[in-house]
Amino acid sequence: MRLLNFTVVKFCLALILGILANHYLKLRVDILFLIEVGLITLLIIQWLVYKSKVVQHIWFGLVTFLVMAGLGMISYGLQDERLNSNHYSHAIQVKDRIEKTFVVQIHKQLKTDAYNDKYVVKVLHLENKSATGQLLLNVSRDSLKRPFHVDDVLAVRTQLQDIRPALNPYQFDYSQYLKRQNIYHQLYASHNDISILKQETHTLFGYADALRRHILLKLETAGFKGANLDLVSALLLGQRQYVDQDVIKSFVNSGTIHILAISGLHVGLILLILNRLFQPLHRIKGGKTVASVLIVVLLWSFAVVAGLSPSVVRAVTMFSLISVALHLRKSTNIYNTLIISAFILLLIRPNFLFEVGFQLSYGAVLGIVSLQPYFYKLWNPPHYFLDLGWQTLTVTVAAQLSILPISLFYFHQFPGLFFVSNLVIIPFLGIILGLGILVILLAVLDLLPEFLLYSYDNILTGLRHFITWVAQFESFLFKDIPFSWLQVLAFYIVLISLFHYFRVKHLPWLYMTFCGIMLFQMELFLQYNTAKEQKFIVFNRSRHTIIGEQRHKTLFIYHDLDSTQMSTTKLFSQYKVGAFIKTFRLKPLEKVYDFQDQLILVVDSLGIYEPLRFQPRYVLLTQSPDINLERLISRLQPQLIIADASNYKSYVRRWQSTCKKQKLPFHYTNEKGALILKNRQ
Repeated sequence: MRLLNFTVVKFCLALILGILANHYLKLRVDILFLIEVGLITLLIIQWLVYKSKVVQHIWFGLVTFLVMAGLGMISYGLQDERLNSNHYSHAIQVKDRIEKTFVVQIHKQLKTDAYNDKYVVKVLHLENKSATGQLLLNVSRDSLKRPFHVDDVLAVRTQLQDIRPALNPYQFDYSQYLKRQNIYHQLYASHNDISILKQETHTLFGYADALRRHILLKLETAGFKGANLDLVSALLLGQRQYVDQDVIKSFVNSGTIHILAISGLHVGLILLILNRLFQPLHRIKGGKTVASVLIVVLLWSFAVVAGLSPSVVRAVTMFSLISVALHLRKSTNIYNTLIISAFILLLIRPNFLFEVGFQLSYGAVLGIVSLQPYFYKLWNPPHYFLDLGWQTLTVTVAAQLSILPISLFYFHQFPGLFFVSNLVIIPFLGIILGLGILVILLAVLDLLPEFLLYSYDNILTGLRHFITWVAQFESFLFKDIPFSWLQVLAFYIVLISLFHYFRVKHLPWLYMTFCGIMLFQMELFLQYNTAKEQKFIVFNRSRHTIIGEQRHKTLFIYHDLDSTQMSTTKLFSQYKVGAFIKTFRLKPLEKVYDFQDQLILVVDSLGIYEPLRFQPRYVLLTQSPDINLERLISRLQPQLIIADASNYKSYVRRWQSTCKKQKLPFHYTNEKGALILKNRQ
């Protein structure tokens, strides 16, 4: 298998390197464009000089590689919508704090939270002037008002606000996630701040949303309801935002969350079903061409109905290429097909490269096509059903092994019973999807028989109960596993090297394996040194005070949370993973802390700080103490005033003004994030 001799593979690698380079270097697009023009000119000159031997010339190959890398840089740079002179950010800034009228169009409905309905909206006008860009719109929930639908045009009178970055160490940064989708700001509004200008459907996304709502209404009318209706919405319509959080948690803990996100597994099974359905067309002249065109059209129609999410687009692109290759009777190399689909997607949407779903999707497929055939050869089952089970098990193990480092890096947990849940579910998933499509078609036509409704409803109920049953064995769910990007790299070096060593038995691959193991050990040593750091942290938590003191691999947590809040917060588990902490110790809040001979005084709601026999270096204000800050500063002369998120914002603004007058540094955790004091022993 001479994979790297395939030209598109080299092009794709160059494109990825270009995307990565511009992601970290943030180069200007106009300069990149000039460089790219120069490289293409040089490429043409080389072609004219060397003529027939040009492809064999090393400089031609190098310049071609640089051209493709430049294309990746330009593609990444051009995706930034702020380059458009009409982008709303050129006309208004968050610091203006002025209410403006935004005319926006609903583009996508997101999962709601406890207080707001959430939408991604496209800006059409700002204060009666044409504008572009995307915003996150948060609308206060109102049971008397219906949610907005895709394509609704609204006039929203409110202030532009930043999307808050992660304010605690090792916390998921939602603002960065949205920035990769060109969403840089948000709006908060109530229904009283919003006027509906249009409720007409006229875009592809709007018609798809209307179709999904029509399907769900028909299913609900037919008798589906509750959790099973939400499950159908996720499995077949790509709308996971309706699924209850407890159900999602069960799928995550059982290692079957990929079933709820429409991806390559679903699209591959649908392709098999469509191939079977259109098999009779192969008997007539030109029937194969008609079947191939119909399959591709239906796959992309399914993608549109599912909302054209990145996972669906990736899968449909790949399987459309496979379908066309099969029709052309070409020898379909799955590696080449994967690379071509990745190249096309990254050229159009370079930000896909940084999405977890993209990495997991391609990692899983590459693992299946590479490792599964070798695992399958380890045993030759004597019976059909044993063979089916063995195939499913080897596919599952190959996929999980290939995405294990990525999963550990992003999610820091591993479901030990993944092979049990997948072994039971995957063989029947084709039936669930095929039967689900039939149920939807019959429901839309008002022809759904009661026995089919009852049967499919029971299948979905059984699926949920099985997933819940597997997820309850929490002792098999390994959580809070620290895993760095260097360990991801080391794991893949070892995996790929061992795979090639057992395939070709060349010693260099064995040497590469040892290099990967050494890299892994080096990272463990670095993690050990990081854990030796001592830190004092004032965390950011609304209405509460949380202080952490890291001593080697133990984190002492001083807090005022109740038991329910302690069990639901992810703050400590995230810090544990990120800082390589082994244990927690919970303690009540204290008045004074001594960190590396630096005294931190806590002034709480009682406002008591006198008399003191020492001079604190830092003063932490919590629970809105009613104090004269000028007098405190004059009396204690601290080097820094800290206010956490337990204080009233009006008090914080007053303290900020006082510190500014006194020329004293002020740290508010709800704006600047957690305060971290560091020292090494």
